[in-house]
Amino acid sequence: MEKQHPHWADETAAKIIAAKGDKDRYTCASGITPSGTVHIGNFREIISVDLVVRALRDRGKTVRFIYSWDDYDVFRKVPKNMPKQEDLKKYLRFPITMVPDPWERDESYARHHEVDVERLLPLVGIYPEYLYQAKNYQAGIYAEGIKKALEHREDLKVILDKFRDEEHKIQGEWWPISVFCGQCNRDDTELDGWDREWGVSYHCNSCGHRETVDLRATGKVKLGWRVDWPMRWEYEKVDFEPAGKDHHSQGGSFDTARHVCKDVYNWEAPVTFRYDFIGSKGSPGKMSSSSGAVIDLEDVLRVYTPEITRYLFAGTRPNTEFTISFDLDVIKIYEDYDRIERLAWKAEPAKDEASYQKARRIYELSQVEAVPAMMPYQVPFRHLCNLIQIADGDTEKAILSLTAVTAEQLPGLRQRGERAKYWVEECAPEEFRFRLRPPGLRAELSDVEWAAVRDLRDGLIAHITAYGDDKSCAEAIYKIAEDHNLEGKLFFRAVYQALIGKDQGPRLANFIRSVSKERLLEILAAY
Repeated sequence: MEKQHPHWADETAAKIIAAKGDKDRYTCASGITPSGTVHIGNFREIISVDLVVRALRDRGKTVRFIYSWDDYDVFRKVPKNMPKQEDLKKYLRFPITMVPDPWERDESYARHHEVDVERLLPLVGIYPEYLYQAKNYQAGIYAEGIKKALEHREDLKVILDKFRDEEHKIQGEWWPISVFCGQCNRDDTELDGWDREWGVSYHCNSCGHRETVDLRATGKVKLGWRVDWPMRWEYEKVDFEPAGKDHHSQGGSFDTARHVCKDVYNWEAPVTFRYDFIGSKGSPGKMSSSSGAVIDLEDVLRVYTPEITRYLFAGTRPNTEFTISFDLDVIKIYEDYDRIERLAWKAEPAKDEASYQKARRIYELSQVEAVPAMMPYQVPFRHLCNLIQIADGDTEKAILSLTAVTAEQLPGLRQRGERAKYWVEECAPEEFRFRLRPPGLRAELSDVEWAAVRDLRDGLIAHITAYGDDKSCAEAIYKIAEDHNLEGKLFFRAVYQALIGKDQGPRLANFIRSVSKERLLEILAAY
């Protein structure tokens, strides 16, 4: 019987080994065109490959993880969230590495977006080997692959037309390459001929320039996407590469690339799977200046720790669409991760061994590096948000109010605290936010409410240490309401008004037990 694997990344690793055989080294690939902000949907491919790479390495395999920046693609349109729109429009049809950085930070538009990703990936434990296709093409390393495509021009035409209806089949003379003009840099060129060796002739429709170039010496000639992709599979000996549902559609680019790879370049296409789209819910607060209305990894890392960011993907099969939340669901996502952590550390019993193994594997793959030597300190995200607000936004003060935290647990706790503070201040709905009243300010309460609040102060808060848990404290609160013939809801509203100036707030018993007795008595002294 085939061994059952606890995680989809392990299942994929087993498929790769079965399909490609036992090799000295496996190559796993990912890549994207840096034509704009690399959004969180693009990140799904990067981390999906990383998870499979880890699964292969956990089996003792040597793995090369390559990430291709397709930065020799054409700058076709200016994304709406980019600055200096009119300046950028001047560079339409240029290779994106020749478009200037509108922020004037990096050497090109493409490099700006590459840097934005490369500086963040180590934060979530991802360390690919970056390949820059502009440099590779300009260095002439694909000359043989380009020549082979030209030699198989008619075969390629048949393969590409195989999945097209009559209306969309290639008409007239067709070439598998395009050329950036050697004079104006645009790709508004037409091929005039190929000498069946290394010489390609073209003319430019934009500036009229004509020339014949040598494929081995020029960096101006580039393969079209559906041929370029399989050519590089063979060149880099790629064993695994996933793709989005658009590429994996029937007759899509992966179908044609598979045929091109086998029939023209004599290499079996990589093992693959389809990954689905990602949605978002709520606002991530202050959007990063580079992304505008696009949510990127930096936006996610402001709200979620690196481990929980990894968990969002490790805990979901790639072909499942899911939503990254920035609203109140953030609290549930933290709770879900904390439960996986407890199961993995056996701090909470799993229903059976299979459930434990699944939770443990998801937890392992969610870690930035290795599983920590001791279980991290768990404080519910909701409670931590409340503690930070009680501490008037002082995260360190809120963390120091927690008991039994070890030195080893503090860094992780501080990371969570930073996210909680950001989420409360920038993302949380208004009803979740609060601030304790300054001493001396009084709420407008009825005489009955006033008396009940005084009773709460003198009879409960003054003796708060007598209540060892939230349940006993809550029972005492309801007893005070009952003694004053007040509905519980009305009494709670009066207490919240007295303490935070709102009609509702955090769970009252837990809230009262979380604020220092001295501060509560000081606030309620006005009653």
